[in-house]
Amino acid sequence: MSLKLSGRIALVTGAGRGLGRAYALRLARLGADVVISDINLESAKEYDERLSAPTVMDEVRNFGRRSMGIQADVTKKDQVDAMFSQILDEFGHLDILVNNAGGNLNRLGPKAGSPITLPSSASMEDHRFLMDVNLTGTILCCQAASIPMKRQKYGKIVNVASQAGLHIAPEMVKAMSYNVAKAAIIHYTRCLAAELGPFNINVNCIAPGWISTSRAVAEGRKGKVAKELEKQIPLGRLGSPDDVAKVVEFLVTDLSDYVTGQCISVCGGYILF
Repeated sequence: MSLKLSGRIALVTGAGRGLGRAYALRLARLGADVVISDINLESAKEYDERLSAPTVMDEVRNFGRRSMGIQADVTKKDQVDAMFSQILDEFGHLDILVNNAGGNLNRLGPKAGSPITLPSSASMEDHRFLMDVNLTGTILCCQAASIPMKRQKYGKIVNVASQAGLHIAPEMVKAMSYNVAKAAIIHYTRCLAAELGPFNINVNCIAPGWISTSRAVAEGRKGKVAKELEKQIPLGRLGSPDDVAKVVEFLVTDLSDYVTGQCISVCGGYILF
């Protein structure tokens, strides 16, 4: 693999497991030094996700790259600001930000399952939590990253939305707050791209579809459920974290230098009939 990102410093939020971990390892393979951020740096243990080393940071170092882990809640501005200060103190600059932290999470904890937020009856506690963990966290990290990126007149920002922010599948009606937060991330990406383009900063977004992450599998995306989902996907299979990481690679390398303000679906051609 070409070391297209040699000398670059990347931050991936929510990188303790799943898609975030896949993005971090992909960037390391491409030559970047990678900062791993998560509210729980050992979150892989929550869903029995096997690592190739004791920590994700160690996995990055095994590629010969520098890495450090920062435990942070990206919904808290003081923690986000402290994280970016720590990164700049350690590495001197930041070139890539992948805003992966978020998901259809439950404020009661990882084992509580996905919350039900129907459009007509969602509790405001659940709604605010989902808006914060997805949209607010993305905005705070983008704002913090824009300061050093503007100064150096270079940067690549990738925000993570979802097919849920583009379409409403019948089974996703009960996830209104997650859907709305992901839709907002897509439009925020366009707004930020318009502002930061003159500073040579690319801001784009991805919208993954049905991906076999450790959490998704643990919560039932397997067996008969997986087979039913595959019928809706022209490519005939669920996506893997590496499938999505390859698109992130495109968006953080020179291949996408003239691409900004876009949302790329990574869904195997998922179509709602």
